Parts: sequence; structure tokens; C-alpha cells
Amino acid sequence: MICRQQIQKRFLANSVAVLLEGNGSGDALTGNNKNVITAARKMSDNVIGIVLNKRLSKPAGEQLGLSKVFAINGKADLRLSENACEALKHVDGKIKPDVWMAAHSAFGKNIMPRLSVMLGIPCLSDVIEIESDNQFKRPIYAGNAIASVQCDAPKKAITIRSTAFEPLTSGDKPTESEEIEAADVNSTSQSEYLKLESAEQARPELGSARVVISGGRALKTKEDFDRLIGGLADSIPGAAVGASRAAVDAGLAPNDLQVGQTGKVVAPALYIAVGISGAIQHVAGMKDAKVIVAINKDADCPIFQIADYGLVGDLFKIVPELTDKLRV
Repeated sequence: MICRQQIQKRFLANSVAVLLEGNGSGDALTGNNKNVITAARKMSDNVIGIVLNKRLSKPAGEQLGLSKVFAINGKADLRLSENACEALKHVDGKIKPDVWMAAHSAFGKNIMPRLSVMLGIPCLSDVIEIESDNQFKRPIYAGNAIASVQCDAPKKAITIRSTAFEPLTSGDKPTESEEIEAADVNSTSQSEYLKLESAEQARPELGSARVVISGGRALKTKEDFDRLIGGLADSIPGAAVGASRAAVDAGLAPNDLQVGQTGKVVAPALYIAVGISGAIQHVAGMKDAKVIVAINKDADCPIFQIADYGLVGDLFKIVPELTDKLRV
């Protein structure tokens, strides 16, 4: 007979190392880290934070209630995944975690698969539910099916869909940070980091916003996109701006605003799709929104099949009128 304590003991890993993500400037942590910490605590009480930028060690120690925070001190440019993974391999030899974990963002997807190969461990991507230490669920076929995956390897790497887990509500007492020397890690990359171009806006982070206003290619010009989508977002407190891939490819919005299978996955309380037809790749990134509103002149476009509310008409007339009413 297996007692409850034995089941709990098997469920918990000795430690989970979470690779923490910073914003574009590297001065602050992104909001999805709190969701990843929630997921990590389902696997272990001993959650360790790893930062590639020493400036993030203080906010990580103050905000996330981690067991320990390690900052990597090395000469190689850790903004390149090749160098970052060499340094993380060095860290792995020092702290020996059972699980490596990161958000399923561009940052996490760039590092975790490479790190898993270097460490010779399996990698589970885009996990939306942790059932036990070896049972996980992840979406497949653009989210139209959910796969149950069993991984019996004693050590593994995981990327987490942050919108599938509630954010950490409050951290424990502040955690001390410690540097891990990785000065002997040399650059193995033939690439050179030049710069990061991101949308400069005073709006909430797209992945954690309660309201998201997304625009599609029907906006036609960047000026119309900024005026109509930005204006509507500004009329709703706490709203963020998103875009379809077609809008991004057309140059209407920067890449970091893309919502969809190849962009960011969001699950806000309210999602407003303006001039978006509803291709399956876009729907995969926003279908978990609590309420979906669609504005499109084509009454037969697929977005209306999943929308809770639909407005059929010219967005160039509807959006300004809606914006004016919301500002009253």
C-alpha cells in the first residue's frame, strides 16, 4: 500500500532551475516569469532562479520567492543562445537540477532545445499542464488537440505556456543572489549580436494584459494601425496591442506584437480582433481568451465562428466610433 507521503515524495523533483527572462533592455523581469514559477512549484519546493544578466538578480530575489538566485558571470556575450547554453551547461554541473524550465517564449524556445541537446536530456515544449513528475499535457495541431506525454527520464528540460498557469501572487522573503563564475566559457558562435528592435510603448506586456486589441492586414497602413488600434487600446485602461502575422509581415506592426502559433500566446479577459480573418495559426494564439470580440466587414470570415460578439462592418468607421464611446 502506497501512502500519501510516498506519492508526494515521488511527485517532487529535488530541484527545478528556472531560466528567468528579462525585458528588452535587461533592466526588469518579464511578467511571464511568475507563471513559470507557479508551474515549477508543481514539481518541486526547491525552485532556483538563473539569470543571464546580473542586473536581474536583485529583482529576481525580491519578487519571485525563489530558494536561490544564481547570476552568471562570464566574458562571452550571453545574449547569443550558443554562448548562453555553454554557460548554462557550466551552471548545470555546479547545481545539478533535476529539471530545467523556461517560458515558451522566443527567449525560452531559443535556448531550451539547444541546452537539452548539450546536456543529453529530453525537452518537452509548450507544456500546459503538469499532472505528475513524468506526466504532462501539451497542445498539438495548432491547439486543436491536447497530447498527454509521459517522460520517465530522471532529468528533463521543459518550456511552459505561461498563460496556462496562474501567476505567482506573492513571493516569500527576499532571496540572496550568488554569482557563478563562467569566465572560461568562450564564444562558440559565428554570429554577432547587433541590436534588439522592439515596440516602445507604455502599455502592459502583451502576454499578461487583461485586455488585448489586435489588428490585421485590413488596417492597410502603419499609420492607420497606430491610430485605430493604438487609439482603441488607449481608451481601455490596461489594454495591450497585438497584431496578426499578416499585419506584421506587411510592416504594420513590429514582430514582438504578433499573436499566434508562431508569435505570442495570450489568454486575456477580453480580446478584440480588428480586421483579422481568423486563420488557424492566429486562433491558436488567442482562442483561450475569456471573451472574444471580432470586427470585420466579411460576415463569413472564420473569426466569427469563435467570437462571442461580432460586428460586421467597416472597421474604419466602427473603431473610431467605439473609441469615442469608450472615452466618454
